[in-house]
Parts: sequence; structure tokens; C-alpha cells
Amino acid sequence: MSTTPATTPATTAATTPAGASTDAAPAGAAGFVRRNRIWFLVGIALVLALALSVWANSGDQEYPAPLDPQNPDPDGAQALAQVLEDEGVDLTVARSADDLHDADVDSATTVLVTGTEQLAPSTIVRLRRDTAGADVVLVEPPPHVLDEVQEGLEPAYADDETAGDCDDDRFDDLTLTVDNAYGYDTADGCFDSFGGFVLARGSTATTYFGAGQALTNDQVLRGDNAAVALRLLGEHDRLVWYVPTYDDAADDEAVSLWTFAPGWLEPSLWLAGFAGIALMWWRGRRLGRLASEPLPVVVRAVETTRSRGRMYRRADDRPYAAAALRAASRRRLAEHLRLGRGASEADIITAVARHVGRREEDVGALLAHHAPVPSSDPGLVRLAQELTQLDREVRRG
Repeated sequence: MSTTPATTPATTAATTPAGASTDAAPAGAAGFVRRNRIWFLVGIALVLALALSVWANSGDQEYPAPLDPQNPDPDGAQALAQVLEDEGVDLTVARSADDLHDADVDSATTVLVTGTEQLAPSTIVRLRRDTAGADVVLVEPPPHVLDEVQEGLEPAYADDETAGDCDDDRFDDLTLTVDNAYGYDTADGCFDSFGGFVLARGSTATTYFGAGQALTNDQVLRGDNAAVALRLLGEHDRLVWYVPTYDDAADDEAVSLWTFAPGWLEPSLWLAGFAGIALMWWRGRRLGRLASEPLPVVVRAVETTRSRGRMYRRADDRPYAAAALRAASRRRLAEHLRLGRGASEADIITAVARHVGRREEDVGALLAHHAPVPSSDPGLVRLAQELTQLDREVRRG
């Protein structure tokens, strides 16, 4: 099967990125900055990484730990600490075992311990020694701490809202309301729940408080939480707020994995992160302005036509080939008769019939898109020949 040429040779233009070869580099300082912009960006990233590392390691003003007395976040306890100070309580914050030892705790002092999960056996020994005679309040102590303080005591889930209902006049008429609470099975306490006490008194002068959320900025105003906290921690004129850390543990005790990391690891991770971001930005940026370039190979129209013909024959798609032949013939005839691009198929058929002196039905059988499709390759060849003959007749006119 063969088809007549329906296209004209053309030179195709494509857009290809041209990064730095089209224009000469600008002179002066602007050109120097442009040529070395990558190094400038790397330098800026290094400075930002170092500054962020220094800021992250400066723990003198930011205390993001939950229930920290200087933490203004929802899980912090800054609001309670300020109210206690406003009520005349002398508040001392101890952030290490050494600070607690230097606080000189006596019997007229209440010691509040938050972050009890970071208490190690050696730290608990120092805590009991340095707080002898004082009232100690442990906030939500985990099982490993309870084993060291009072053997055989286990925490259990408690109701999220419990009433005092105890012999202690300070809490008898109050209600604790939190999202999560723990109870401890001791002989004495307040806020009974499932056989345990949310505010439990241990065998020594130690109190276990299983509703740490009641002390937070977010929930201290729920129910009677504020009153419970003030009566529990404001009984004495002095309060030592102890925030233990894993650093107080002995060298042979288990601590967090981060404790074993060298000091340079954290700034290195920040630096690697910024370097990765800079690399992604560098490799993902545009390569420069787009420039038009002629393709190095020009494909002749006859080669394109023959290639399409072979494709149609391989696909055995006679309807498509016939439609392509008729569309190309209608376009050429409309141009020759100067009918314009907006001429319809009916207008072209009528004009061609008048020009060559044929009936419109005969011309429509050749040019109309809905005309019968040849059922064989010889029929398709005859259609191409008849269209070529019609084109010659119109040109002879």
C-alpha cells in the first residue's frame, strides 16, 4: 500500500536548556558573585547551621521538658509556679542532684519531683538522703522508681475525674479532672479510684501524685485542679522543684541512647541537614534561559509520507488512511479555489463540482468524510488515484 505525499518538508525547532554558553559572563562584582554563587550559598548554610546548633544547645533560657516550672507550653507548669510565688511560697528550682543537695532541704520544705522517669537508682538514693525529713511529692513515678522507694507498689489506671472523699480536710471537698491519671494501692490517700488513690501517701513522708496533668498550664484550671495543686504544694513556705535528668545517673546505670552520643553529633546532624537542603536546591534549580536551536537532521516530506504509509499498512487501518487522503485533498482544493480555511466540507464539494462540471454526488463520493471506505488495499490505491485525478482537473480548470 502506498500513499501520496501529504506533508511538506519543514525544519523543526526545539527548546533545549543552555546554561552558561550563550552569553558571556557579566563583568565586575556581579559576575564574580554569579560564578561563585554555590560557594556563597554553602557558606551561608554553614553559618545558619552553626547558629542553630548554638541556639539548640543553649538550655539556659528554654526549658521544654513537661511540667517544668519555666515552661510556658501547654504541658509546662509555669502558671502554677508563678501562682505559688504570688502566694508567698519561696520557690527554688533544682535541675540536677547537685542543685538539690545545695538547696539544704529541711522539715519545713516541700520537695516536688517531676520527670520521675529520669530518676536512676543512684539518683533515688541521693534524693532520699538529701530530702530526709522533708515532704516529698513524686509526680507519676514509674514502676522502677516505686521499686526503689516502696517495694511492691504498682501504678494502675484511674478515673479521669475523681473526688477527694478522704480524711484530709485539704482535699476532702475537691475534685480532680484530667485526661489520664494513675492510682497507687497504698493504705492511705485521697481521690479513690479502682481501689487505689490518685494522691497516695507512702510508708515514709513521700506522696505519690498520679495526676501530673493537673499541674500543667493546659489543665490546671479544670475542675478543682488549681486548688489541689496549691494545697498540696503550698503547705510549707518553701518549695524545692526538682527536675531530674539522666546526667545525674551513675556511669554504670542505663540511660538514654542520646546520652552516649558525642557532643559534636548534634551540630553535625544539623549541618548535614542544611547541606542536604542546599544540595537539593542546587540540583533542582533551573539550568538557565531557554534557547532555540535548529535540529541537526531535516526529515524530507516524502520519507515521512512513506513511513506513515508503512505504519498504516502494518496496522491494516484503511479507514484512517482513507480519511487522511480525503482531508489532505480537501485542504489542497480549498486553497486552490481560494475558499479560505473556514470553508466547510459541503462548500468545498459544491465549489469543486461547479469548477470541473461534475455532479456533487460524484465529487462527494470522493471527498466526503462519510463516503464509503475501501475494503481492500487496491481499493485504497484507486481512491488515491481518483483524488489525484480530481486535483489535476481542478488545477487545469
